[in-house]
Amino acid sequence: MTRRVFTGGQVLDGTGSPAAPADVAVEDGLLVEVGTGLDGDEVVDCTGASVLPGLFDCHVHVMLSGVDTLRHLQTPFSYGFYEAVHNLRRTLALGITNVRDAGGADLGVAEAVRNGLVAGPRMQIAISMLSQTGGHGDGWHVCGAEVPLMGPHPGRPDTVVDGPDEMRRTVRELFRAGADVIKVATSGGVLSARDDPRHPHFRPAELDVLVEEAEAAGAFVMAHAQGAEGIKAAVRAGIRSIEHGIYLDDEAIELMLARGTWLVPTLAAPRAVLTAVANGASLPAAVVEKARTVQAVHDASVSRAIAAGVKVAMGTDSGVGPHGDNLSELGLMAGCGMRPEQAWHAATLSAAELLGVADQLGSLEPGKRADVVVLDGDAGDLTGLAGRVREVWRDGELVAVGGATVEAGTVPPR
Repeated sequence: MTRRVFTGGQVLDGTGSPAAPADVAVEDGLLVEVGTGLDGDEVVDCTGASVLPGLFDCHVHVMLSGVDTLRHLQTPFSYGFYEAVHNLRRTLALGITNVRDAGGADLGVAEAVRNGLVAGPRMQIAISMLSQTGGHGDGWHVCGAEVPLMGPHPGRPDTVVDGPDEMRRTVRELFRAGADVIKVATSGGVLSARDDPRHPHFRPAELDVLVEEAEAAGAFVMAHAQGAEGIKAAVRAGIRSIEHGIYLDDEAIELMLARGTWLVPTLAAPRAVLTAVANGASLPAAVVEKARTVQAVHDASVSRAIAAGVKVAMGTDSGVGPHGDNLSELGLMAGCGMRPEQAWHAATLSAAELLGVADQLGSLEPGKRADVVVLDGDAGDLTGLAGRVREVWRDGELVAVGGATVEAGTVPPR
C-alpha cells in the first residue's frame, strides 16, 4: 500500500478555516493524516500552491453547451451525448470531482462515468425538471411547435405535469429512470419565453406529493425558484435547496434560515445568457430582456442571503454558459459578500452536506475519500482559477494535470 504525501503547500481543508502550512497523507484512496512533517513512500511537491479538497458544482447541465434556439433546432439528437463527454472532462480538469446535474443527463451518462468509460466527476442526476403546463420546462411555443430544451426520450420521462396524481406518477417514473435527486420548477424562469420568473408555479398539494414521494425514496428535492412566492412555497414544502433565488425577500430568507434550506445562487447564469447574445446566440427577445432585468436583482438578493447566514452551496448552471468556466462562480460569490474561505466552503463541505455525502467528501479530514486539488498560488486570490489548477486527484489517483484529464493507466511527466 503506497503512502503518498502532499507537502510544501498551504492547506485549505474545506471546513471554512483559514489556509495553513500542512502536509496531507493519502493511502489506499483515503485521507489518513493531515499535519506537519509527514513522510511517505511518494511525495507530491506542492510548493507555491494551495491544497484543497475536491470541489463540487451543485448545478450543471452536462448535456448542454450554451443556449441558442437556432443551434438547438439544428443539432442532431445524439450530438449532446458526445458534447457531454467533452463537458465532463473539462469539469473534472478544474478540480470539480462531484456534480449534481440539474437536468439533461440520463442514467446512461451517469453510468458511463461511474464505470470509468468516460472521464468526469461523480454525478448525481435529476434527469429532467418537473414543470406545470406553461411553466419553465414546457417547450410549447406560440407557433404551435414543441421545442423543449431537454425533451423526453426513453431515458428521460416527459415531466410537464398538472395535479397531485400526475406529479406522483412522474416522480416515480424519474426514480425508475435512475434519478438521484428530483428537480421541480416552483416559479417561471429566464430561459422560457412565455412565463414570468416572479410568478409561483404548482400548488401546495402538488409540492407536498412531490416531497412525500422523494422522502419515500430516500432522495432530496431541488427547486428552480426565482420569484419570492415560488421560493417560499418550496421551502414550506420541505424542499432542500433553492436554485437561483433571484427575488428573495426578507420572509423567504427567514424561512430558509428556520428550515435550514440551502441556496445555490448560480450567479453566472444570467451573465452567461447576456454573453451568449452578445456573441450572436439566437434567443427570444423576452428571454434576453428577462436576463437583463434580473442580474442586479439577483446579486442583491444573494448578498442579503449571505449576510443573513443562509447556507450556500456553489452551483453555476454551466451548460447555460460554457463548461470550464465554473470556478468564476467563486469570485461572483465573493462579490456578494463572501470571504474567500467562505466561497471555498460553499464549493466543498457545504456542497457535500447539501448532496448528502459529507461523511465521505468535501473536506481534507482523515477517513474521507482522497479527492485533492493542487492550486497554484494563494487560495485567497479568486482570480484566474481555471488556469491555476495544477493537479486533480480523485480517490488517491491522478485524474488531471494542468487543465487536462489523464487517461486511465497513464501518468504524464510532472
